[in-house]
Amino acid sequence: MSSLQVLCSGLPLRPLPENRGRQAGVPHAPVRTPGLSLAEKQLALRNALRYFPADVQELLAPEFAQELQLYGHIYMYRFCPDIEMRAYPVEQYPCQTKAAAAIMHMIMNNLDPAVAQFPQELVTYGGNGQVFSNWAQFWLTMFYLSKMTEEQTLVMYSGHPLGLFPSSCSAPRLIITNGMVIPNYSSRMEYEKLFALGVTMYGQMTAGSYCYIGPQGIVHGTVLTMLNAARRYLGIEDLAGKVFVTSGLGGMSGAQAKAAVIVGCIGVIAEVDKAALEKRHKQGWLMEVTDSLDRCIQRLREARKRKEVLSLGYHGNVVALWERLVHELDTTGECLVDLGSDQTSCHNPFNGGYYPVQLSFTEAQSLMASNPAVFKDLVQESLRRQVSAINRLAKEKFFFWDYGNAFLLEAQRAGADVEKKGAGRTEFRYPSYVQHIMGDIFSQGFGPFRWVCTSGDPQDLAVTDELATSVLEEAIANGVKASVKLQYMDNIRWIREAARHRLVVGSQARILYSDQKGRVAIAVAINQAIACRRIKAPVVLSRDHHDVSGTDSPFRETSNIYDGSAFCADMAVQNFVGDACRGATWVALHNGGGVGWGEVINGGFGLVLDGTPEAEQRARLMLSWDVSNGVARRCWSGNQKAYEIICQTMQENSSLVVTLPHEVEDERVLQQALQL
Repeated sequence: MSSLQVLCSGLPLRPLPENRGRQAGVPHAPVRTPGLSLAEKQLALRNALRYFPADVQELLAPEFAQELQLYGHIYMYRFCPDIEMRAYPVEQYPCQTKAAAAIMHMIMNNLDPAVAQFPQELVTYGGNGQVFSNWAQFWLTMFYLSKMTEEQTLVMYSGHPLGLFPSSCSAPRLIITNGMVIPNYSSRMEYEKLFALGVTMYGQMTAGSYCYIGPQGIVHGTVLTMLNAARRYLGIEDLAGKVFVTSGLGGMSGAQAKAAVIVGCIGVIAEVDKAALEKRHKQGWLMEVTDSLDRCIQRLREARKRKEVLSLGYHGNVVALWERLVHELDTTGECLVDLGSDQTSCHNPFNGGYYPVQLSFTEAQSLMASNPAVFKDLVQESLRRQVSAINRLAKEKFFFWDYGNAFLLEAQRAGADVEKKGAGRTEFRYPSYVQHIMGDIFSQGFGPFRWVCTSGDPQDLAVTDELATSVLEEAIANGVKASVKLQYMDNIRWIREAARHRLVVGSQARILYSDQKGRVAIAVAINQAIACRRIKAPVVLSRDHHDVSGTDSPFRETSNIYDGSAFCADMAVQNFVGDACRGATWVALHNGGGVGWGEVINGGFGLVLDGTPEAEQRARLMLSWDVSNGVARRCWSGNQKAYEIICQTMQENSSLVVTLPHEVEDERVLQQALQL
């Protein structure tokens, strides 16, 4: 068993570690089919071998070639570390800087088997959200971090550690880019080849930026989405007896079961992968499991009648579940579902993100590798069937939304009936959850703020929970708008219930939705607690890239921007640069994430609080920009709530000066001008 000291000493070459291959009993990524030519295979092999000196290349070349042949990518399984992969207390890492140790803590959490979806393939979540492209990159990154000083910056090119470069103590310690492919070549087909060559990587969002905190993040987002969906669609605050049907129990989608219990409804979640379903059941996030549709419908009816809180996992295809619900409606006149969505990894539908109803799980995996064209046809037929069933149910008092996983986008491409007549390019028959549910929250500056206690001590997390609750309660006591108070109250409830629901998986982390004022105040309170030793070690501040300013995604985060700029990525790029300029410890910018490669530009950050006045100043500057950038952009696009927030913020801070839009008040001005 390796130690952290060994892990930070560079690539293990003399002797080479034993090649243990793929580990049995661990979930593995689907086989990729990049379709490389012989010349491209040689290039992929050459690219992998350049990490190693010539005296070991002859030994490694055949096994790397075999990995490429069998799995469609060179993961370098021989170099998968023989260590318990988890987020160790920060003081155990052999580093010269606190920042480097904190980054190591975050990296190892992303690869923890309790957290990661496919740990041996370095995939954290989403089916293909890579932390690194291969294990050599992991070893080199840990080595560089152990050597890094406060006057160096580590540069990461799509998983590859380019090296340590001289910088200053005020510069980021780490700068990450993932998937920065020239736009004309940023297609799904090109990606498969480029990833197989080892020259680019799909970092999803917080996988490749080392900021994932397990499914807790999406649990909270789903809780807020369901609460606000109930308010908007059903006109209720209490979800008792209401049924939510969805799919996916994997890396992020697994959160849906726990969210259903927290909001007090009946959640029925379909999952084709038995291993994923059993993992959530063992965690206690799924209350019951069945592979029988008859039993599923029976329990659903019982729970509705009793207004029972239930999370029920159906081991089967969600299309079969939707079609059975239609059958029940047509034969009994009873619509058994109130709310519905989908969290399959539809951003990656033809490589394991979506499984067609016509095949079993194992049959689908086999066909995916042996005949991708036929597999694609079956996936698209399955999407059409799923939409057809949802459309039938939607004629009743049932409400469906797209959860930003590209479900409706891929359904449209498959020829499903999702068109919304007279709508723009980002609108479908059903709204995305940003358009109808969470968009107004973003416009007010609320988004998924999070932190990680690098001591690994649950008591430190309890202190931060107490501090965050006090900050929000004080803000309410001082007077806030009703809409802001509602969000604060939802998040206070969330924090108070978090420990009871056993939400921590991996690092000692917490997430809540907060606005600019709340984020800054919480950061300051935590930093002061570190200074006076109430918290024993540094705390990493971060957020999901899915936030107010972090992501330009026309079919998700910016789908409620209607001035034509939804397809522009200035906001996310400016956010990445602005965070770096204002004190972030590390920053990341990604192509892809959420709805898929070539569909999104997104970025994130990590900021280490160590109790110093300098850390507080960095937090004040960076967090203010990190929120106000996106609110100002939404203000300029014509969002009234964002306009109000920006005007208020400018009154409170004379350093902020934002260009405000003037609306065209008389439509005849446009009509007459265009008639000329």
